Amino acid sequence: MSSGTLGDKSHDRIKRQASLVSLAANTCLTLLKIVAAILTGSMSLISESIHSATDVAVSLVTFLSIRAASVPPDEEHPYGHGKIESLAGFGESIFLMFMVVYIVNESIGRLLHGAGVQHLELGIWIMGFSALTSLLVGPYIRRIAIKTESMALKSNGRHQIIDFVTSSGVLLALAVTKFTGWRHADAWFAILLGLWIAYSALQMGKEAVQQLIDRRVSDDEIDRIHQTLRAEPDLISYHRLRTRHSGHVHYIDVHVVVPNEWSVIQAHALADRLEKAMEEALRPAQAVVHVDPYDPMKALGGEVGPQSSKSRRRGTRPATR
Repeated sequence: MSSGTLGDKSHDRIKRQASLVSLAANTCLTLLKIVAAILTGSMSLISESIHSATDVAVSLVTFLSIRAASVPPDEEHPYGHGKIESLAGFGESIFLMFMVVYIVNESIGRLLHGAGVQHLELGIWIMGFSALTSLLVGPYIRRIAIKTESMALKSNGRHQIIDFVTSSGVLLALAVTKFTGWRHADAWFAILLGLWIAYSALQMGKEAVQQLIDRRVSDDEIDRIHQTLRAEPDLISYHRLRTRHSGHVHYIDVHVVVPNEWSVIQAHALADRLEKAMEEALRPAQAVVHVDPYDPMKALGGEVGPQSSKSRRRGTRPATR
């Protein structure tokens, strides 16, 4: 039984808007960084340009994956297309790891063979502007990602926050080079930048994999489900609670125990109430409730509802399986 919906149109619209903002910002910043990298010859700026170019690709993939994930369920995909977002996040993490290998390899070459940096003032101004833009865009994307529980936007928001940190670092490296004359500062920071990107890519990949293998929802969300079930006065007990994510949608299924003298209509009404209550508590969500009659031979304790106290007064125990 289910009374839930698989999507939330307002969430989809907000997510698309956020992904477009990210795509526009990353495209503009990448073009500026590429120009600065060519003119300065800075390895840290070249690395940051590559990083930003991947952000443009990531933002584009995010936008496309959100559109694909919001497509309603069909005959071939009855649970919807939400995991496209998780696949996008995993693909982004793999792509970033390849970029890390390139950045570190080129930086080590610069340390061994040396290379000067030119037009430092231009690089400093561009990286300052880049850091400020990322500081404004990043938190906005993260807020939307948390609100909509979008894996793709969470990954994209993390990219924006990383971009602020790395842009600030490149800005610092260029400033150190300009004011101290230490020519290796640029290459050393590029290596540190590569390691930072690698760490972020690993975290992103881990989170995406957890969604792809149907990890349960968070502890806070599980608690909300328990509270919802225990608040139902006609429920004897419940068991076999299972949850998972598909994109931003929560999926919940649970077995509930009702008095065995109930009619099918009474049991259906209870299941319908519980499904609606859980879907409201974890919006957007889809809940499925399976009804079991009370069976004293299978009364082994477990999660109980308010109705269980009535069972005990009748000299019985709540049933679980």
